[in-house]
Amino acid sequence: MSIIDSKRYSPSDLEERLYAFWLENTFFHADEESSFPPYSIVIPPPNVTGSLHIGHALNNTLQDILCRWKRKKGFEVLWMPGTDHAGIATQNVVEKQLMTQGIKRQEVGREEFINKVWKWKEESGNTIIGQLKRIGASCDWKRERFTMDEGLSKSVRKVFVQLYNDGLIYKGEYLISWCPRCHTALSDLEVDHEEIDGNLYYIKYPVEDGSELIVATTRPETIPGDTAIAVNPKDPEKSKLIGKHVLLPLFEKKIKIIGDEHVDMDFGTGVLKVTPAHDPNDFEIGQRHKLESVSVMDLDGKMNEHSAQYKGMDRFECKKALIKDLEEAGLLVKVEKRPHAVGHCYRCSTIIEPLMSEQWYVKTKPLAEKAIEVVEKDEIMFYPASRKKLYFEWMRNINDWCISRQIWWGHRIPAWLCDDCGKFSVAENDPDSCEHCGSNNIEQETDVLDTWFSSALWPFSTMGWPEETKTLEKFYPTSVLVTAFDILFFWVARMIMMGLYIRKQIPFKEVYIHALVLDEKGKKMSKSKGNVIDPLLIIDEYGADAMRFTLAALTVQGRDIKLSKERIEGFRNFCNKLWNASRFVFMNIGDNKTIATKEEIKKLNLGIEDKWILSHLQNVTSEINNNLAEYKFSDAAMSVYHFFWHSFCDWYIELIKENLAQDKNHPSVEVVKYVLNESLGLLHPFMPYLTEEIWQQFDQKGEKSIMCTAFPERDEELFFGEIQKEMDTSIEIISKTRTVRGENNVSPKKELKMWLIVTDEEKRSQLERQTDVVQKFCKATELSLYKEQKELPEGVTSTSYTAAGTFYDIFIEKDEGSKESEILRLQKEKAKIEKEIEFLSKKLSNKSFVDKAPQSVVDKTQRSLEEQQTLLKKVSSYLEQ
Repeated sequence: MSIIDSKRYSPSDLEERLYAFWLENTFFHADEESSFPPYSIVIPPPNVTGSLHIGHALNNTLQDILCRWKRKKGFEVLWMPGTDHAGIATQNVVEKQLMTQGIKRQEVGREEFINKVWKWKEESGNTIIGQLKRIGASCDWKRERFTMDEGLSKSVRKVFVQLYNDGLIYKGEYLISWCPRCHTALSDLEVDHEEIDGNLYYIKYPVEDGSELIVATTRPETIPGDTAIAVNPKDPEKSKLIGKHVLLPLFEKKIKIIGDEHVDMDFGTGVLKVTPAHDPNDFEIGQRHKLESVSVMDLDGKMNEHSAQYKGMDRFECKKALIKDLEEAGLLVKVEKRPHAVGHCYRCSTIIEPLMSEQWYVKTKPLAEKAIEVVEKDEIMFYPASRKKLYFEWMRNINDWCISRQIWWGHRIPAWLCDDCGKFSVAENDPDSCEHCGSNNIEQETDVLDTWFSSALWPFSTMGWPEETKTLEKFYPTSVLVTAFDILFFWVARMIMMGLYIRKQIPFKEVYIHALVLDEKGKKMSKSKGNVIDPLLIIDEYGADAMRFTLAALTVQGRDIKLSKERIEGFRNFCNKLWNASRFVFMNIGDNKTIATKEEIKKLNLGIEDKWILSHLQNVTSEINNNLAEYKFSDAAMSVYHFFWHSFCDWYIELIKENLAQDKNHPSVEVVKYVLNESLGLLHPFMPYLTEEIWQQFDQKGEKSIMCTAFPERDEELFFGEIQKEMDTSIEIISKTRTVRGENNVSPKKELKMWLIVTDEEKRSQLERQTDVVQKFCKATELSLYKEQKELPEGVTSTSYTAAGTFYDIFIEKDEGSKESEILRLQKEKAKIEKEIEFLSKKLSNKSFVDKAPQSVVDKTQRSLEEQQTLLKKVSSYLEQ
């Protein structure tokens, strides 16, 4: 359908059709045999259980902008897609399905359960892939990978074996975070700490000398596991008790009083109960003092035999019972309300329990050293750079990585325990016998690997490693990783460590970390708050391009995005503007829909308005290229937004309307087509569907899609700096004049006399050359220019509407409008200027701003203040007349 026949832009009419067209023509496929320079991105693999949320929409929109931009820049682009098997989450989904039938996974057995998970994955998983396609994601779908496909499984085994043989994987008993619901260990990163309303219980611990120590604790249910009482050795009074013993409340057991500087003398009573088996800090104290670790709970979170009379109780039930018994025994001193942070499972939100457990670990400190070094040397660049500080803090204080999980869905650990010699055989291929003693009595470890283990190998495993493929040779290391802050340590740091360990190369050259998408009030989105914005519903209502452009326009480095439907609606209006402006062009260019080349444009007899828009086009082209290179998505988006809406639509089209109407062979006809086509190219990475549809309305030569055409580049031969300044000066005068007319209810069609005072000699010369244009678009019967106010004809200042600018004063002959409306307008303008002066003054009086901001920014702010102060004097003088 011709754009001329469709009076309104309807995204639903074209998005599915155009995406099918792109897929059919394999425009997204990367060719490793290509001679073009490589550009590659690996997608942060979404969970196979997931569906598209606004964070996914942002992350993948930004990646797609980069990929579409680089394709048009002449790069061979590989955007590697895939999904993560999401061990705990996926197992939960299938377990819940079985529970609806009254079946537990243990009843069907491990092998059959895994088969059911694979079946679910084939039938119901990967929903998110189709949803990513809806936003226009130009991934190389022919290369789609899954963290448990055959190739990646091979990579996982090889890396595990190599780490084990190098002494970097070991099995040991440590305190871990345990989820009683999911029945698995969690890494520290998989624990969400949420503040809850709790209590601080003050409990008496009788000392053997007849005195008492009062302990303040939030967890009285772990008292049976106490193996010491700690005080700070610097405490002048309590340190005297070090070496003595106390009697464990409610239990006939003596435990020692020890001294440890970890004890906070200002918290509670300055006395700490030490339960090494149920608290990570207590565990460290226990290690230092060689204390016994007594676990008082089982894997279901129920009290065990070490809890005596409380055995079999749920941990929360036990807390209530134990508090009641302490109170009855006169051992409970008081209870204080005290909110505190409690760890929850990141998948099922169950409160986690620190438990002693034998797990598999990766020694991370040796791996972290090189990962720190490459970032210190800027071999890997972070955007924004401020994120490096957090990266370094975490990496320099890194703990060993617990990689074993007590679930069935995942990469089963390739270690076989021998029943005869008790040693493990670790191998890439399943062994038949023990490598140590030759016994056939071996059994594979039942635990699976942490999901993030396979994800850490993602950049090279997806490209075919351990085979040395052409894809690896061409596209590895990857160019950039685009990710959210919340997985900086889950994933980014681990990919860097594994890339350096396995490939001896960095996995990516740059890391762009985008912020969070919040609601319009700056609150985190959640279903319980009812403030979730569903990207799929947004696409249904406003179209993918409007959503994409909104997200890009709001993406400022280091700043969270405050998103609302009103903002999306505003950029939907921009889509309509693009459609309608394009429709106007096609309605006014006749049958000639061929786009002139740059060289052909240069040979035309260009008018001043043509040179002006071409000059602005060169500026915006370089701005967008530079901003995208620095991941300044908002600056890039808003540059093209302002250029197209204001420079092209509001001014250039208006300036050339007569040219188009009078002569279809006028140079402006070729220029308007050329500039529209270049604008489509600039907008394509942000708005792929709409730009493709409009682009195909032209008679294009050679290429089948806009994404196959070159991205616009600045051409100095089409930059006319002096003419641009002239026109910009004229447009500022015309705009201000129209504003004054509107605010005083003077018809825009009414012709009136006009006088200008322009003190700046250069500006005045520019306006003298532009008198006809200014007079025409200001609807002025006469237009006179002066150097200073005393040159004005007598009575002009008292019989005119007035306006002040940084380099001009405008006087427009009064119509029948009232003096009151003019006074009201000037008062509003004065208030606005005063507010701006106050803002700029506060900024310049802020020592932090003056010391830390670049000097150019400080100087610009100072100039702005001086300009506003000059304007205030002018406007005040008008009010006094």
